[in-house]
Amino acid sequence: MGLVKHSSIVSVVRVLLILAGAFLVIGLLVRQMSFIDQQMIYFPDGELIATPADVGLEYEDVNLTASDGVQLHGWFVPGEGRLTFLWFHGNAGNISHRVDNIMMLNSALGANIMIIDYRGYGRSQGSPSEKGLYLDAEAAFEYLVSERGVDSETELVLFGRSLGAAVAVEMAVRHQARALILESGFTSVKDMAHRAFPFLPSNVLLTMVEARFNTISKIGNVDYPVMVLHGDQDEIVPFELGLELVEAASDPKLFYRIQGAGHNDTYDVGGEPYFEALREFILGIDVGS
Repeated sequence: MGLVKHSSIVSVVRVLLILAGAFLVIGLLVRQMSFIDQQMIYFPDGELIATPADVGLEYEDVNLTASDGVQLHGWFVPGEGRLTFLWFHGNAGNISHRVDNIMMLNSALGANIMIIDYRGYGRSQGSPSEKGLYLDAEAAFEYLVSERGVDSETELVLFGRSLGAAVAVEMAVRHQARALILESGFTSVKDMAHRAFPFLPSNVLLTMVEARFNTISKIGNVDYPVMVLHGDQDEIVPFELGLELVEAASDPKLFYRIQGAGHNDTYDVGGEPYFEALREFILGIDVGS
C-alpha cells in the first residue's frame, strides 16, 4: 500500500509540473504575441508636432477615460453644422500628423471632426491592442453622444482610414450612425500577412500575432450606407482588398476609386473630385429611410 500511495503522489506531482509548464509556455506565448503586435502592427509616435491652430482652425482638447481606465487624448474641431465625423486614424504617427487633412475635410464638408489618439499614441496612455483600440473608440463615441449631444443616426459619420477602417467597422456593427466611410482599409490581418509573406502559411503567421482585425467578417452586418474609397496605386494595402470590402458590405454601398493614389496621399491626389464624392455620398443619404 505504501508503494502504491507513493506512486500516486509522484503521478500527481508530475501532472502538476506538466500543467505549470504548460501555463508558463502559454504565458510566454501570449507575451510574445503582444510584443510582435507592437513591432508589426502598431507604430505610434508620442510627440505632437502640430495642432489644428497651426492651420487656422479652432479646436478643443478632449480628454477621455476608456472603460478600463486608460486616459485618452483627442481633438474636437467644430464645423458649420451638426454633421460630425468620428475619425479613426491609421497605425502610424498620431493625430498631429493628420492636421492638414483635418483642415481640408473640415473646409470641404463643413463638418465637426472628432479625432482621437489610440492608447499609446500621442498623449494617450497605455499600449495599443485590438481590444484596447475598440475600447478607445467606444469612449469617443460615448463622448460625442452623451457629452456633445450628437444624434448618431442622423448626424454621425464613422470614418476610418487604413487600420482605423477596422476600428470604424467594429463601431458600426455595435452602433447606429448616419454612414460608414472606409478609406484604404484591409480585410483582415490574415489577408495582409498572406500578401506580405506569400511564402509562409498565413495560419503560421497568425500564431505569431494577437490582433485579427477581421473586418471582412463584420462589414456585412452594417445596416446603413457604406462608402469604400481606395487608391488604385496603394503600395501598402492592395487595391483588391478594398474591392473585397465593398463586395462584402450590404446595400446601400458605394465604391470610389482614387485614380493614381497610394496609401497616404489619397486626399491630395484625389483633389476636389475626391471631396465632392464624399459630399455627394453623405448629403445624399435619406436619414428617414
